[in-house]
Amino acid sequence: MALSISQLAKENEQFVLAKLKEAEHHLHPSSTEDEELVRRAVFSVRNKSIAFERYIPALSKLYAVVQDVKPAILEIDFYNETIVCNCRQATWCRHQVGILLSLYQYFDSVQNWSSAWRAQKSVQLKSLADERSPESWEIMAEEVMSRLLPEGRVLVGYSLTAARIDALERLRRHTPFEREWQPLYKLFMEFSVMDRIWAHIAKLSDFDFDSAYMRYFSELCTQSITDLLDEMNGKSRLFATDPFYDALQHKVRIFLFERQGLFSSRFEIFLMLWEVVFHEKARRALELQIVTLLEKDPLNRTASDIMTLGDAASIHVNNDVSFKAVHLVFYVLLQKEEQLQKNIENITIDDVAGLYELADFAKRTGETWALPLILRAMLPFVQDFLHHSLPPGPRASHMNKLHMLYDHIDLTEQEEVALYSAFGVYGLQPFSFFLIKKERFDDWAALHHMHPSSLSYLEMCGLPDVLREAPSAVLPLYHVFAMQELEQKSRLNYKQAVRIWKSMRTAAKKSGKTAYFENYMLTVRTQFKRLRALQEEIEKGNLV
Repeated sequence: MALSISQLAKENEQFVLAKLKEAEHHLHPSSTEDEELVRRAVFSVRNKSIAFERYIPALSKLYAVVQDVKPAILEIDFYNETIVCNCRQATWCRHQVGILLSLYQYFDSVQNWSSAWRAQKSVQLKSLADERSPESWEIMAEEVMSRLLPEGRVLVGYSLTAARIDALERLRRHTPFEREWQPLYKLFMEFSVMDRIWAHIAKLSDFDFDSAYMRYFSELCTQSITDLLDEMNGKSRLFATDPFYDALQHKVRIFLFERQGLFSSRFEIFLMLWEVVFHEKARRALELQIVTLLEKDPLNRTASDIMTLGDAASIHVNNDVSFKAVHLVFYVLLQKEEQLQKNIENITIDDVAGLYELADFAKRTGETWALPLILRAMLPFVQDFLHHSLPPGPRASHMNKLHMLYDHIDLTEQEEVALYSAFGVYGLQPFSFFLIKKERFDDWAALHHMHPSSLSYLEMCGLPDVLREAPSAVLPLYHVFAMQELEQKSRLNYKQAVRIWKSMRTAAKKSGKTAYFENYMLTVRTQFKRLRALQEEIEKGNLV
């Protein structure tokens, strides 16, 4: 029976329409590259460059060849609803669009489809990129995102990252050629795409901002922005870029105050940008004024307030925003010590997470004068913060970060003890070094008797220092570790016990307790005389 492409196309009309809809969504008529791709696909249909070679009914697979510079072989799987082309283009290629249009022509007009697709073009992205103004960049981002995320489109959690990557890929095609402009363009578009996705999902009634997908999306955006800021940090700016930084400042303000969900993540991005990008004192002072006025009831704003706010007057502040945390940032940046001190006097456990980020921010920005004020205010709440406010997984890493922060200020001995006590089991290593610094070697040994670990961990906790200053303090610890090896009752463990006893012998010799060690080993041999393998390993080690 001859292959009837007309009948096959009509039988699979829904598949063809669905795939063309997918291609329409992916290909942007405002993009020169996508417009050329569709033009060549339509030309391949009109020029009859597509040949359908065979159809396998049992597998519901159709094979075709597109005559191009190099012939392309395609496989359409109607059952699994896939199209595969051997040209290996990452996403949609002209051959895939061409073969769909070749089937589409049997039940509708290719010309009408092509015209309808081109009619969606509202602007030309390339011409906008050439204009180089904040307004044109905004329109570019809006044009791309409006195509990817039309009003009302449901965006499920796992597609957040894909939508971001797709949008950035389209916008990066128009990155300025000049090296000085590239980091700013990338940052502007990265932020614009993130902000628009965030705003879009806020309109979805059932979207969970606390989901793992959303947190992953937020972390991905944060890391990407961090990388871009590292690229920009320390580099000189062109005067022509000033309007772009003004526009970016307004976008960052809207992102923090208007968007909803994951305030800590929004605040982290806000901090990064004010640390690296907006470093002029006058800009920071004006932003503090604007933040203060945004906190004020809109009904009580004066004409002067509205003039100061400018574009910010239209911002509708979300109820999850912590104005206190934002004010503290600018008190640090503007070195307003009195206001900072006043605002952190009566903090609660709910404020500690924000102060923790603020302390790290002060260290990064070089405002070390603020660290003693912030960290001493936090000290009474560190234990509850670490052990109750944080999930178990990241507690150790946060403890290390806190310890590094507290290392930058001079604490009294009572404050140090309170800090290490608050760390609990997560603070064994820093507390061990504190005890060594205070020459409390017996307390160091007692600490590790109370919280047994391993010899390798003891090395990380200052064992070489203790061996050098007070070798007798570690003798009981060596005994404990050796006995643990003997309990395993294997020759491999006996060899390890002998290695421990050799270290113990060295410590005993340094502390003048050689006779004690000899009596100790005689006792061990007597107690475990039935363990022949152990006796052999002791003799091999020349321990007696």
